[in-house]
Amino acid sequence: MMKISNKLLVKYCPAHSTPGTTTSSVKKNILFLSSVLALCGLLSCRNTSGDAATSTQKKYSIYILGRDAKEYIVETNTLDSGIIYPEKTGAELDEKEMDRDLIAKDGFYYRLNRKKASFIKYTATEQTMKEVATAPLENFAIDNYYWLNKDSLLLTGLNTTDFSQVKYAIIKTDDMKVLTIGDLAIPLPFGKYTSISTGFTELKNKQLFVGYTYHQRLSSYDYTTSDTTYLALFNYPQMTKIRIDKDVRSTYPGGTNMVQPYSFNDEKGNYYFMTCPGIALGNRADISTGIFRINAGENALDKNYFFNISGTVINNHAYGIWYLGGKQAIIRTERKDLFKGLSDHYSTAHFEFYLIDLATQKVIKKLELPLDKGTRRACVIVSGEMAYISVNSTKEGNYIWLYNIKTGNLKKGLQLAGDTDFMMRIDQLQK
Repeated sequence: MMKISNKLLVKYCPAHSTPGTTTSSVKKNILFLSSVLALCGLLSCRNTSGDAATSTQKKYSIYILGRDAKEYIVETNTLDSGIIYPEKTGAELDEKEMDRDLIAKDGFYYRLNRKKASFIKYTATEQTMKEVATAPLENFAIDNYYWLNKDSLLLTGLNTTDFSQVKYAIIKTDDMKVLTIGDLAIPLPFGKYTSISTGFTELKNKQLFVGYTYHQRLSSYDYTTSDTTYLALFNYPQMTKIRIDKDVRSTYPGGTNMVQPYSFNDEKGNYYFMTCPGIALGNRADISTGIFRINAGENALDKNYFFNISGTVINNHAYGIWYLGGKQAIIRTERKDLFKGLSDHYSTAHFEFYLIDLATQKVIKKLELPLDKGTRRACVIVSGEMAYISVNSTKEGNYIWLYNIKTGNLKKGLQLAGDTDFMMRIDQLQK
């Protein structure tokens, strides 16, 4: 059995370092929550391959961490069957340039390289990742992204000097121009709190919703979180503050959606988001994981709706939610009886997948899947009547499982073999 590297520990479940720490591990820190943008004004980009750059034509992408600590992106047109060896067909990645905190859309990949202070657009070609264009972004650490339209991207997060100022930037991704950048009028950390994190952004009726909370530094490698979820509301595009609401039913709203999704809109425009107070994010395990709702046409939390996930038969914390339609969703939950603590949270197979009913606030069933490992992963794609679920199983190997939403049938699909140790994320590149 190969010893798991420190690199993998950092990638999947880094120590509870406080934002603002300058160690290399902080780059992927759980509390790294607050990534954001700053100081760049209306800046031009550098295009490295001209206007003729085209994206991949493959439908799906899988980010893989190999057993030898190499990293790959493999692209495929099907997740339903077959076998892939990343060392044979994957694009090997430069770990100094690439990580799993990606934005994938229309065949392109976007990522902030903080060392270079550049937001970079890539495409995968001939088993390599090719840089297409860059936009300069200094003093930025991204927490969340939101597509305003096909080629306009809103980024939110914090300054990197002390992780206290919430900022935003809008980037035109077709030519990688920074259109605007600025600060959001969210109060700085106060009292015992030393940092802040933004967990989601959502635009409705020309109003921007930003969920956030505050953190207290306990030591160089540990932190805890306020007991409060904050919801700030801004006029868009002016970015002027309307008000800030508070709710103490749970904390740590959302999370970094470049790593894992925590929110969605249903068919009627109701907006749902998950809170993550468990040890791997909020580090407030005494508070329940829950799901909040903002009703369509409203601009405040629904005070009559709170789906207490930890209070159900699940009796654990959850990280990640994927909407299936028809008021049903899949959530990924930890098993506190199977891991010892944060140090083995990422490497121990203990995660389960549950099907939940958002309308009745009940658990429908546990999906009969092998126990999964890897603390935070973008591991589900919903396409039509199928949900593709990637599972890193210690006993059964690394497979994409196919869950038929209509019939409830579950079966194995594509296998990731060879050098594959972890599937770190799966993305749909083309609709």
